[in-house]
Amino acid sequence: MRAWRVTHTGDPIEVLRLDPDVDEPVPGPDQVLVEVRSCALNFADSLLCRGTYQETPPLPFTPGLEIAGVVRAAGPDATHAVGDRVTGSPLLPHGGLAELALATTSHVFAAPDGASDTALAAMHVTYQTAWFALHRRAAVQAGETVLVHAGAGGMGSASIQLAVAAGATVIATAGGPDKVERCRSLGAHHAIDYRSTTFQDAVNELTDGRGADVILDSVGGATFTGSTKCIAWEGRIVVVGAAGGTYAEARTNHALVKNYSILGLNWRGYLTRRPDLVAHAQAELAALLLGGRIEPQVSEVLALDDDIADAITRVTSGATTGKLVVTT
Repeated sequence: MRAWRVTHTGDPIEVLRLDPDVDEPVPGPDQVLVEVRSCALNFADSLLCRGTYQETPPLPFTPGLEIAGVVRAAGPDATHAVGDRVTGSPLLPHGGLAELALATTSHVFAAPDGASDTALAAMHVTYQTAWFALHRRAAVQAGETVLVHAGAGGMGSASIQLAVAAGATVIATAGGPDKVERCRSLGAHHAIDYRSTTFQDAVNELTDGRGADVILDSVGGATFTGSTKCIAWEGRIVVVGAAGGTYAEARTNHALVKNYSILGLNWRGYLTRRPDLVAHAQAELAALLLGGRIEPQVSEVLALDDDIADAITRVTSGATTGKLVVTT
């Protein structure tokens, strides 16, 4: 089979290559072999290539963390059968940037009728992450104000839509007029261009000095520090990542004085520790998708033999909006 492979870690452009003749993986007792129809790209794919992701799969490996497809083969203890259409998380080192991927049976879910493979692949990681950030970690309530950083990206797009669906007032940040307008089109009530405006001042002005109840920070560094200056009393900052390249140092004395919480989120940890919660989130997301309350934002569809290394680099640099999806 064809598969993109990493044989040594480094920049995706340097280490990610399409191998036309990779042995097909064989499913274990509780695993399924999935014929991949769509695989969405993520910032984490770049971290995997560099060897800096929280998971370090053995070399060689295939990246690709969210897929949709059809079960080709199933182990004896699998809960999905051959021919089932599924979506979810593949099992590294046999990721989704290939014609076939392995998955633990509890890590993939029945694909709802009426939803395309492209949409399902594009929504799995980002919408699951946003759902856990908002509902599991921050316990967002209707009427609260939610600040979403990098609102035009994949994670940000999902967060805006889910926060609006939860009944929150949403403020989003983005870089440049086009991305700001995209945030508004996704449902953000207010959108701030952080390149021309100090976002924390704008948030405080929009909230009459109260600040945001929930802040989703996937950027880190100075963005986290700025967030602490516009977080409400008893607010919650959810740290989702550090796309800006730097993790911030939290001032715990400031958190103490202002009574806000700093919450971490490693969504993939729930796959092994609380798969029941992942299944619950999947059911909630499927209902929102079929009800027209959310719409995965796919900005580009690529083929497996396109330059996927370049596409991952573009995702990592922040040059893209929405999701890039690879189809086979």
